[in-house]
Amino acid sequence: MNILLIGYGKMGHIIEDIALQRDHKIASIIDVNDSFDKINNKEIDVAIDFTTPNAVLTNMQECFKRNIPLVVGTTGWYDNLDSIKQQVEKDNLAFVYSSNFAIGVMLFRKLNVFLAKMMNNYASYTPSITEIHHIHKLDAPSGTAITLANEMLENYDKVQKWDKGTELHAGNMPINSVRKGEEFGTHIVAYDSEYDAIEITHTAKSRKGLALGAVMAAEFIQNKKGFYKFDL
Repeated sequence: MNILLIGYGKMGHIIEDIALQRDHKIASIIDVNDSFDKINNKEIDVAIDFTTPNAVLTNMQECFKRNIPLVVGTTGWYDNLDSIKQQVEKDNLAFVYSSNFAIGVMLFRKLNVFLAKMMNNYASYTPSITEIHHIHKLDAPSGTAITLANEMLENYDKVQKWDKGTELHAGNMPINSVRKGEEFGTHIVAYDSEYDAIEITHTAKSRKGLALGAVMAAEFIQNKKGFYKFDL
């Protein structure tokens, strides 16, 4: 499989390593200030984007007009999710995204949903989410935290929406975003009561889990059409 890498920072380099280990080829790389005009569309089987919220929508359109299947691991663009889905389906394109491609995060999400359903029976507990990332991360809350929150809201009757910050309000669930050092990513889902607290935590040890999942998503989307959310 010939891969176009969009974004060649830390994640881009790790994706390159994982892809080569899985016998794929990096056909071209688009980094800051590079033009898509330099690529040969016929040499590209799939593109993988790990860039920034400010760049990702433009990158999507560049791939769409060239009919290049696209894997997006960048977050911070989900306000446009419905319009992107409509465009992909209307134009018969190939697109797969996730707020976090790590297999462990997908398992954590399933545990989160299971716990949310169970906690419906215990009204004395108040839920919250804390996410911790490196100081270079531009979006807050993280896409993974938003995914966790939305899946909680779908399965937990006590709250109707989430808010940024730490303040607890009736019907609202806070998401606290912490930026420090070079943290790879920690997500904590907590249920607190007067008597005790319950927490489940996922901690990333490196970016390799994200990279492996992204390459697996690229393998999945090759020769397919449609709009997909990468999941177990």
